[in-house]
Amino acid sequence: MILIAMGVSGAGKTRIGELLAERLQCPFTDGDAFHSAANKEKMHHGIPLTDEDRWPWLQTIRAAIEEKQRAGETAVFTCSSLKRSYRDVLRDGDKDVCFVYLHGTFETLRERLQTRTGHFFDPSLLESQLSTLEEPGEDEAIVESIDMTPEEIVDDVIEKLKTR
Repeated sequence: MILIAMGVSGAGKTRIGELLAERLQCPFTDGDAFHSAANKEKMHHGIPLTDEDRWPWLQTIRAAIEEKQRAGETAVFTCSSLKRSYRDVLRDGDKDVCFVYLHGTFETLRERLQTRTGHFFDPSLLESQLSTLEEPGEDEAIVESIDMTPEEIVDDVIEKLKTR
């Protein structure tokens, strides 16, 4: 099984991904690690990524997913996965890939981004991400509110995985 914690910047993908991996006793990979230097530079300067910027990044993550699957490993990844077409690349028709959508209000997300340090993402890009976001429904992802604690989110995801 492959889990992908998804959502806009500030939703807590990394924290939730780490906790899920810990609970599932499996590897964790942050999708940001696959961004090119050019993509990181654009985001650092408040320039939104285009689909053309994202396709190679998404294909690289998909290759990493396939590598974990070939090794027979369960793994947790993070990736914003803003559009359904992006999720389709990551999923590639594979029913073994499950998205966990971390949903929050603009106000909560903005507050989190304003207090975050040491990340390349310019908080001014939040509005761009939200306008790009095609929210997945419960038919496509496990949907979780970021108003819960990280531990509560992970507990809920683990419970929902049992019925998937």
